Amino acid sequence: MANISADMLGQQLAMASQIIEGQVDAEIERLDNLDGDELEKIRRERMAAMRKRALKKNEWISNGHGEYQELAEEKEFFEVTKKSENVVCHFYRDGFDRCKIVDKHLALLCKKHIETKFCKINAEKSPFLTNRLSIRVLPTLVVVKEGKTKDYVVGFTD
Repeated sequence: MANISADMLGQQLAMASQIIEGQVDAEIERLDNLDGDELEKIRRERMAAMRKRALKKNEWISNGHGEYQELAEEKEFFEVTKKSENVVCHFYRDGFDRCKIVDKHLALLCKKHIETKFCKINAEKSPFLTNRLSIRVLPTLVVVKEGKTKDYVVGFTD
């Protein structure tokens, strides 16, 4: 019985791989037979996508992406989350060594991930936000996407 089901499974896998191989061959054939107009169309679409990406990158840089900035007051948190689609905000306290370690890593990450705004705010100077976001442990990272709090990274373990 087990031998029969193994044979059936083998046959099904062989059939599936033949179908997929046929689809791949057809796609390769289609790409090999593209004419100049079709290639030009693909090139224009790619150039438009690259321009759009470059404009988006310039917009991010003008909004302060690529820099790790401190927010002076709570009101700035709301302004930043409205301007930027992706925000990572570090709630910290002066004198906490673990907060300084997180700061160091976020300063490196902000340069690599221009699509996200990285900032920090002193938890002691922002009681409304810490209460509203239920922040009890420091350091805490708040991940905001499209103006809504999506996730938290709470605390720091060795």
